[in-house]
Amino acid sequence: MAKTENTASKMRPAGGGGRGPIVPVTEKSKDFKGTLIKLLSFMKPFYGSLTIVFIFAVSSTVFSIFGPKILGNAIDILFDGTLNTIGGNTPKGIDYPALIKILLLLSGIYLLSALFSYTQEYMMAGISQRIIRKMRTDVNYKLHRLPLNFYDTKTHGEILSRVTNDIDTIASTLQQSLVQVITSAFTLIGITTIMLVISPLMSLITFVSLPLSFLITKLITSKSQKHFTGQARELGNLNGQVEEMFGGHMVVKAFNYEAKSVGDFQKINDRLYCHGWKAQFITSVIFPILNFVGNLSFVAICVLGGYLTANGRITLGSIQAFITYSKQFNQPIQQISQIINILQATLAAAERVFEILEAEEQVHDPENPVVVENPKGKVDFDRISFRYKPDKPLIEDISIHVKSGQLVAIVGETGAGKTTLVNLLMRFYEVDKGAIYVDDVDISTMRRKDLHHLIGMVLQDTWLFKGTIRENIAFGKRGATDEEVVRAAKLAYADGFIRTLSDSYDTEINEEASNISQGQKQLLTIARALIVQPQIMILDEATSSVDTRTEVLIQKAMKRIMDGHTSFVIAHRLSTIKDADNILVMKDGNIIEQGTHAQLLQKGTYYHDLYYSQFSKEFS
Repeated sequence: MAKTENTASKMRPAGGGGRGPIVPVTEKSKDFKGTLIKLLSFMKPFYGSLTIVFIFAVSSTVFSIFGPKILGNAIDILFDGTLNTIGGNTPKGIDYPALIKILLLLSGIYLLSALFSYTQEYMMAGISQRIIRKMRTDVNYKLHRLPLNFYDTKTHGEILSRVTNDIDTIASTLQQSLVQVITSAFTLIGITTIMLVISPLMSLITFVSLPLSFLITKLITSKSQKHFTGQARELGNLNGQVEEMFGGHMVVKAFNYEAKSVGDFQKINDRLYCHGWKAQFITSVIFPILNFVGNLSFVAICVLGGYLTANGRITLGSIQAFITYSKQFNQPIQQISQIINILQATLAAAERVFEILEAEEQVHDPENPVVVENPKGKVDFDRISFRYKPDKPLIEDISIHVKSGQLVAIVGETGAGKTTLVNLLMRFYEVDKGAIYVDDVDISTMRRKDLHHLIGMVLQDTWLFKGTIRENIAFGKRGATDEEVVRAAKLAYADGFIRTLSDSYDTEINEEASNISQGQKQLLTIARALIVQPQIMILDEATSSVDTRTEVLIQKAMKRIMDGHTSFVIAHRLSTIKDADNILVMKDGNIIEQGTHAQLLQKGTYYHDLYYSQFSKEFS
C-alpha cells in the first residue's frame, strides 16, 4: 500500500513557556555536527545582522531578568513603611518618592526590554526569510544543473518534499528557535546567578527538584515513545490508504471494493486511535506530576524563606523576588530541551537539502562553445559507450551514421537502451567513451541550449503545463508569435480540435490536463516540438496515445515537414516505421541488426520474429 510523508513523524514539543507535552522526535540527523557546520557556513553572509539581533535579544533578556529583583525592593519599601506606621512611627511611614523612583525604573526597564524584544523579532523575521530565500534560490538553480540520473534515482515526491517541507522546517526554526536558544541560555544563567545572590540555601531546594523533574520526564517519555512512533506509522498508513482508494476510486467501484476499502480504513483508524490516545494520555501526565514537584519545592521555599525572614537574614521583597525566579527557573530549561529536539529535526531537514546542494552537477558547458552554422541534421555516434552504474554496462562501442534527412527508427524490447540512445544525443547524459557529432561537430563542445535548439523532442509522457493551449504550444519557442503557434498546431493536426473548444487557443488547461483527452494532449506536445522548426526530430513513442486515423495523418505530416531534416523514432508498434530509411534493432544495449523494413524481414532473424509476433493474427 502506498504511503505518503506526513508530519506526524516530526511531532515536536510546544514552544513558549513549556506547557505543551514533551513529544519525542523520531527523526534525527545522521551527521549532527557536520550538518550544523554546513548550515552555519551557509548563514555566514548574514553573521553581521545576526550579531545585532543577538545583542538586542540578550539586552531584552537581561532587562527582564532584573525586573523581579527591583520589584522586590519596592515591596521592601512598602513593608518597612507599613511596619513603621503600625509601630507608631508615622512621620517616616512609606517612602513614596523612593517607591515612585523604583516603579518608574521598573517601568523603564520593562519598556526597554519590550523594545529590544520587538526590534530583534522584527529583524529576525527579515533575516530568516532572506536566508530561506537564498536557500530556495540556490536549490532551484541547483536542480536545473543536476544531471538526469539524479531525477532517475529519486521520486518527484521526495524532491518536492526537500524543496518545500524541509526548507519550511528550517525557516520555522530560524524564525522561532534560533534566538530563543540564546535568550533561554542567558535567562537560565541570569536567574541562577540572582537566586544564588539572594539565598544560596533556598537555591539548593530549587536545584534539588530539577533532577527529579528530569527523571520523571525521561521515564514518562520513554513509555510514550513507542506510541508516538506507532501513531506516526499508522497515520502514514491511513494517508496512503485514503490516497490509494480515492485516487483509484473508479477501479474501486468497478470491482465492488467499497466494503473492503471501508473495512481496511476502519482497522487502520482504530489502530491510530489506540496509539494516539495512549501517547497523548501518557504525555499529559507529565505536567500534573511536574506541577506537584514544583508545588512541593514552592512550599519548601516559602517555609524556609519565612524562617530566614523571621531571623532577619533576608527581606520580604527578596523572598518575593526569589519565588518569582524559582517559578521562572524551569521555563528556560524546558525551552532549551525542546529546542534541542526541534534542532534534531531541523538538521535532518537541512541534511536532505544539502544533499541536493552538494550533488554532482552535470558537465558544464565549454568556455568557448562551438556553434553549428547552417545545420543540416547529420548525426554520427562514434564508438560510444555508456552505463548508468559502473558495474553494469548498457551501451558498449556503438557506432551509428545518420545522413541528413533520414528517418531512423529504433526498436527493441523494454530496457534495450532505445531511449538512452536519444538521451545521449540530447546530452541528458554524458557518454563514457566515444563521441556524438552533429554536422561533424562534437556535441560536448556545444552549449546544451544551442544543441537543444537543433532538436525537437516529443515524449510518450504527455506533460502539459497549467495555462492556455496557446501558451503550452509557445513553450517550445520563446517569443513565438500567434501565427507560429497556429502553424505548428496545423502541422500537428491539432488546429481542428482546438477550434472546436469554447475558447479555442485561449482554452485553459487545468493542473492535471484532465479537461482534454490523452490523444489531444499528445497532439499539443507534437505542436510544441514543431514550433521551433528543428533540424532533428526525436519521437519517443509519440503516437502511442493517438487513434489510428490521427496517427496516419501525423505520420504523413511528419514525413512532409521533416523532408530534408533528420528524425529518430522510437517505436514499439512496428507498423508505424515501415517507411524508415534505417531501422536499428537493439537488444541489451547493442545494435544487433539494422536495415530497412524489407531487408530486416528478409533476413528472418530477430526483427522478423518481433514483427510477426505483433501481427501473427493478421498473417495467420
